[in-house]
Amino acid sequence: MRVLLVEDDPTLAGGITEFLRGQGDEVCHEVDGLAADRRLQDEGFDFVLVDVGLPGLGGYEVVRRIRSRGQRLPAILITARDALDDRIYGLDLGADDYLVKPFQLAELTARMRAVQRRGSAMGAPPLSFGPLLLDAEGRLAELDGEALALTGREWDILEALVRADGRTVARERLQGDGSGNALEVYVSRLRPRLEAAGLLIRTVRGFGYRLERLKDRRDGAA
Repeated sequence: MRVLLVEDDPTLAGGITEFLRGQGDEVCHEVDGLAADRRLQDEGFDFVLVDVGLPGLGGYEVVRRIRSRGQRLPAILITARDALDDRIYGLDLGADDYLVKPFQLAELTARMRAVQRRGSAMGAPPLSFGPLLLDAEGRLAELDGEALALTGREWDILEALVRADGRTVARERLQGDGSGNALEVYVSRLRPRLEAAGLLIRTVRGFGYRLERLKDRRDGAA
C-alpha cells in the first residue's frame, strides 16, 4: 500500500514508518495538516493515518475535507484523546477507525487490515463511461483496457465527471479547496489522454465541465 502518515511526533512517526516499510508498504510522511491535505488532493494514496493534534490543520479537519471531496480513502485517526465524545466526533466526520495512544504497532496494522476488509466487503462495481473504467474502491483507472495513472486531484475530477454520466458538473464542486486556475490545469492534463480514446471533457461556459463521447459532441459548446 501507499500510505500517507500525518504525525508531528518524530519518534512515533519514525516507528510507524519503519514498521510499515518493513511490511512492504510505501510510507509518505507529513507533519502539517495543510501540507497533508494538499498531497491528498494531488497524489494517490491507499490509506491515510492522521494524528488529531496537528499544526496548520487538525486531523479532524483533514478527514472532513477528504470526505467532503468524496474520497473513499481509508482513514484512521490517531490521538491521545480517549474521551468517548472525541471518538464519536472523529467517526462521525468519516474516519474508519480511531486509535488511542499509546498503542502497539501490531494493533495499528491489524486495524488497517480490518478497515480494508470492510471496504472489500462493501465493494461496488466499477464506474464506466465508454472505454473508461474506474474502480472507486481501489482508486484504479483503465482506459481502453490499459492502466491510466492519475494523481489524487485528477482522480477526484474524473470520478465526479463519470458519476455525472454526461451531465454538467459545477466548477465549484470540481475545484474543491483549490483555485479555478488549478482546476483548469488538471483538466488540461486529462484532456489529451482521454481524447485519444474518444472521450472529451467539455467546458460549459459559466458553469463547469461535462464528459462526452466525441461522437456525441453537440454544437455551441466550447
